[in-house]
Amino acid sequence: MKIVVAATDEQWNELTNTRPETAWQRVNDSKDFMPNSDADAFFSLNSQSILPEFVSPGKPIFINSVTQTLADLKAPGNILRLNGWPGFLRRPAWEISGEINENIKSVFEKTGIKINAVADEPGLIAGRIIAMIINEAYFAVNDEVSSKKEIDIAMKLGTNYPYGPFEWAALIGKNNILELLQKLSLTDTRYQPAELLIKEANGNN
Repeated sequence: MKIVVAATDEQWNELTNTRPETAWQRVNDSKDFMPNSDADAFFSLNSQSILPEFVSPGKPIFINSVTQTLADLKAPGNILRLNGWPGFLRRPAWEISGEINENIKSVFEKTGIKINAVADEPGLIAGRIIAMIINEAYFAVNDEVSSKKEIDIAMKLGTNYPYGPFEWAALIGKNNILELLQKLSLTDTRYQPAELLIKEANGNN
C-alpha cells in the first residue's frame, strides 16, 4: 500500500517513526499529490486547503483540519478530517470525520492505526476537550488559584495525562487553541476564551 504524505518535519516524524512497515511517501506540498495518482491514499497534514485537483483521483484524502469542518470547507466526499496537532499523530487511535467506507478502513488496518468515527464538528472530540481544559487552566491562573507549574503537575498526577494544560498549550500552539475556542464559542459560551490565553496567543506575555 502506497500512502503519499505532505507534512512538516515534526508531523512526518510523528506519523512514521512508530510505523516503519508502512510504505509512506513524502512530498513537499499537497499540489504534489497528482503526480502520485497511483497512491492508495493521501494525507495533507501541513495545510487544510482543499485543492480543486483533490476530487479527480477519487482516492481518500485526509486533511489536518481541527477547527474548520468539512461543511465549512465544502469538501467533496473523498475528503476526511483528522487532528494533526502536535502529539496527536503518534497516537494509536485517531478520530476521523467524513464518509468512512471499507476502502478507508483497509487503509488504516494496514497502517496499524485504529480509527474512531466522529461527527463533523469543530475540534472533533479530543481537541474540544483539551482546548476546554487549557482554557479553564488559564482562568484559574488569572484568578490566582495556582501557578502554571503547579496546575501542570496536579493534572498529570491527578489524571495521568501525559502533559499538563500549559504544556499542552505550548506543544499544540496557543494560537491553535485560541482559534478553536473562538469557533466553538460562537455557539456555546462555555468555550469563551480566557483573557490571559488571548493575550499570550497574541504574543503579549
